[in-house]
Amino acid sequence: MTTEKPKLLIIEDDKGLQSQLRWHFDQYEVFVAGNRDEAITAVRLNEPAVILQDLGLPPDHEGVEEGFHCIREISSLHPDAKIIVMTGNADYENAVRAVAMGAYDFYQKPVNAETLDLILQRAFHIYQLEERHRAEEETRQGPLQDVIAGDPAMLKVCRMIEKLAPSNVTCTLTGESGTGKEVLTKALHRLSPRNKKRLVAINCAAVPENLMEAELFGYEKGAFTGAAKRTQGKVEMAQEGTLFLDEIGDMPLVLQAKLLRFLQERVIERVGGREEIPIDVRVVCATNKNLLEMTKEGTFREDLYYRICEMEIHIPPLRERHGDKLLLARHFLKMYNKQNGSNISGFTPEAVDTIDSYAWPGNIREMENRIKRSLVMCDDKLVTSDDLGLHSNESTFLNLRQVRHQAEKSAIIRALGMTESNISAASKLLGVTRPTLYDLMKKYNIIVN
Repeated sequence: MTTEKPKLLIIEDDKGLQSQLRWHFDQYEVFVAGNRDEAITAVRLNEPAVILQDLGLPPDHEGVEEGFHCIREISSLHPDAKIIVMTGNADYENAVRAVAMGAYDFYQKPVNAETLDLILQRAFHIYQLEERHRAEEETRQGPLQDVIAGDPAMLKVCRMIEKLAPSNVTCTLTGESGTGKEVLTKALHRLSPRNKKRLVAINCAAVPENLMEAELFGYEKGAFTGAAKRTQGKVEMAQEGTLFLDEIGDMPLVLQAKLLRFLQERVIERVGGREEIPIDVRVVCATNKNLLEMTKEGTFREDLYYRICEMEIHIPPLRERHGDKLLLARHFLKMYNKQNGSNISGFTPEAVDTIDSYAWPGNIREMENRIKRSLVMCDDKLVTSDDLGLHSNESTFLNLRQVRHQAEKSAIIRALGMTESNISAASKLLGVTRPTLYDLMKKYNIIVN
């Protein structure tokens, strides 16, 4: 059984060096190109995983602009390919510029076969890991597919959603604004036996108090001025499906009593009507307020609190979700790249630090908006902190041990995020052995799945 060789494209106009490299890299399926047009044709036909490219291409032998044009076109055509740029000894600035434009790495001539072997092996390995990840993403099915999470606390929330979905337990999701309560409610509905029926949502904070009852329970013709016909409310529209009461903490006290009666009796009366209508719905609530404190203050009914909180699920804020910031940032970058037809390949190291250290007071909603904005503002292949409209705001510790511990823990979490929790790759990135990394992970209680 023959195994297909990994594909390597060499873009080099020197025929002698072309032949030398082709002969040396016989473990790969090698294609060669002597100029930009030939290179683009080869990329279209073969989609090579790794590309080894000289910056000085004809007709601009003395300059590098033709090489940069080539990088831009290949990155646009085949963004997943790993481009390794070959430069002269005194050409470090152009090499760095090439990496900023989307090249994976650079190598300075003269050619040292062993060093180049290692660079290519690593590039192919990274490409294969990313290919595997993309394949898993494409084939991954399930109602929690929209939930991007690696943090242990958030994974625990996902498992709770999966367990609760088949039941009729009334759930309340708590957490700050923008943490993803609506996304998790949709997952709960999709996993439930009610998923063929509607998920009907109402924002209790957005409807005026005098209209809230009619919005929830509907009204009969002539019930009030302007009631020209019988109209169903949100509760009735959700029959046999799921009713989502968002911002339940903002519901007026008078209406809380009527909601409690509905939850206990599972019947409603439309405004202006006397007929009792039986209702079969699953109720899910959400709030960013502390309902238990509100019951003590008398602003939320205690009996309603216990009725809607048969199961309370707290969603942690983004600042507490270790490793999830970069996962979400890359997810939104990929999503808006696709929507906008743009081809931004990632974040600068400074932007990665900023994303990781920023507190994200607006949580996931804020991150999504900033990533969307950054694609509009970005002038190059990598998003910068300025594109995000952010600058690092890490706290300054005065205790040296705190500084060291915080730095170590942050570096490990970032390395695991960058390598998709590959322990070998993360240990190499951090410059430590695998046993040392395992010890540090145990020390800081860092868990990977």
